[in-house]
Amino acid sequence: MSALMSLTKLLTRDTLQEITPENLEATVRRSSRNGLAPKRLQYSPEHETPKKKRKTKAVAENGSQNKQPKDEEDAENSDVEHAPEGYGRLSAYELERLENIRQNQAFLSSINLFQATEEFKQLTRPKPSQRGLTRAHAAVKEVVPPRKSLRLQKKEAEVLELPPEPRGTLIYEQSSPAKKPSGPLPMDPVNVEEGSKLPPQLLELCSEDVKEDKKIQLDLKGYRSSLKNMKVNEDKVAKVVKDRIFSATFHPCTSSLLLAAGDKWGKVGLWKLGGDWGDDGVLLFEPHTRPVGCMAFSKSHPTQLLSLSYDGSLRCMDVEKAVFDDVYDIEDGLKTFDFMSHDCSTLVVGNWYGEVAIVDRRTPGNSHESLHTLDPKTLRCVNVHPLQKEYFVVAESKIYDTSTLTTKSPLLTTIRHDMQTGRWLTKLSAVWDPKQEDCFVVGSMMKPRRVQVFHESGQLQHSFMDSENLSTVLSVTAFHPTRNALLGGNASGRLHVFSD
Repeated sequence: MSALMSLTKLLTRDTLQEITPENLEATVRRSSRNGLAPKRLQYSPEHETPKKKRKTKAVAENGSQNKQPKDEEDAENSDVEHAPEGYGRLSAYELERLENIRQNQAFLSSINLFQATEEFKQLTRPKPSQRGLTRAHAAVKEVVPPRKSLRLQKKEAEVLELPPEPRGTLIYEQSSPAKKPSGPLPMDPVNVEEGSKLPPQLLELCSEDVKEDKKIQLDLKGYRSSLKNMKVNEDKVAKVVKDRIFSATFHPCTSSLLLAAGDKWGKVGLWKLGGDWGDDGVLLFEPHTRPVGCMAFSKSHPTQLLSLSYDGSLRCMDVEKAVFDDVYDIEDGLKTFDFMSHDCSTLVVGNWYGEVAIVDRRTPGNSHESLHTLDPKTLRCVNVHPLQKEYFVVAESKIYDTSTLTTKSPLLTTIRHDMQTGRWLTKLSAVWDPKQEDCFVVGSMMKPRRVQVFHESGQLQHSFMDSENLSTVLSVTAFHPTRNALLGGNASGRLHVFSD
C-alpha cells in the first residue's frame, strides 16, 4: 500500500513538472489543418489561386527529424495570420475563401453574367398587352419646401384653435360617385376628343343583317377539334375598360368581331378587333357609377346594348340614336336580367334582395309591371327558357335539368372546380356555348392560367392556354353566338379573344 502511494506521488510530481508555465507552450499541440483542402470551382485558368502546400516533416535518412527554429515552426503551424487591413484577424482558411469569392465575382462580372441574368428575367416575364386604352399620365407633384422644426429654430409654436362643433344633422359623403341623372344620356366616348361624333362604321357594323343559320351541333370529337383551332395572339388582347371587368359579351355580327365589356365603376367599352377608331378600336363610355353586372345585345335590334348596374339603373345603349336610354331604375342593388320575349321588349330583372321584376319596355316610364319575392340566397342569376319564354329559373351554382320544369329539378352532375377568387377578382361564371348547347365554358384558378370547356356530364373538353398572351385569371367568359370565338375578361380591364 505504501509503495503504491509513493508511485502515485511520483507520477503527480512528474506531471506537474511537465505542465509548468515555462514548458506549457511547448506541450500544447497546435492545429495545422493538414486535412484535405475542399475542392473549389475555378471559372477561369487566368484567375487560378495558388494551391496550399501540404505541410510535411522532413525525415533524414537515419530517421531523425530536422528541427526548425521555434519562431519559424510557430509561424508555420499557427492558425491565425495577419489579414489585410479591414479584415481583422482571420485564419488562413477564411482568407483563402474570401480570395476565391473575390476572384469568382470578378470573373462573372468580366463576362457580364449578372447583367445577362437580369435581362433574361425581363425577357421571360410576360408583359400585359399595351393595346387598347392608354394609361393616364401621372399628375406632376408640387414641389414644396422641406419642413423645419420650430423647436430647432428656437421659435414658439403657433397656437391652433379647433373649429366650432357643427350643429344639426351631419351629412356623410358616399364612398362611390353619385348616380347618373335619370333620362337619356348622350353617347359621348370619353377617350376621344371632346365633341367628336361616333364613327359611322360602328353603326354600319351594328346594323349588319345577321342571318341565323340552322344550328348543326357537332359530335364531341368534332367540337374538340374546333376548339383546338381557336388561338390567341398579341393583336387579340386589349384594354377595353379601365378597371376590373364584371360582364362582357359579343355582338352577333359575323364580318368582324365586336365586343362589349362593363367594369367596376360603371364604364362600358366597345372594341372592334382591327378597328382604327379610338384607342386601337376601343371606345369608352360612362353610363353608370357602380359595377356593370350584366349586359346583352338585343337580338331583334342589334344596334341596342342593354347594360345593368349595381347602382340600380338598367340602360339601353342605342347606337342609332347615340344615347343611353332609361329602361328600369330603382334606388340600388340590381344584379341580373334576361329577355323574356323574342322581340326583347319584355325583361325579367333580379336584384340583390331576392326579388325579380317584370319590365315591359313599351310601357312609358322606367318602373316594373310586377314584382315577385324569391329566396335571396339563390338569386345569383336569372335565365329564361329559350323556347317557352314564360318560364325562367334562378340559380346560385351547379347544373340542373329543367326540361320538365318540375318543382325540384334533378341534379345531373357535380364538377370539382376551384371557385375561390377572393375579393379582388370577379366571381367565376359558367356560360353555355350557344353553338353546342351541351357544353359550357368557365374560367379557372389553376396555374398556368387557362379557360376550360366542359360537357354537361362533367368531362373536360378543352383548356385554352397561352404562355405568352395569357397570364391572368379570366373570370368573365362568353362564346360568340355563331362564330368560333371565345372572349375572356380579367381584373385589369383587358379582353382576350380566342378565335380560328
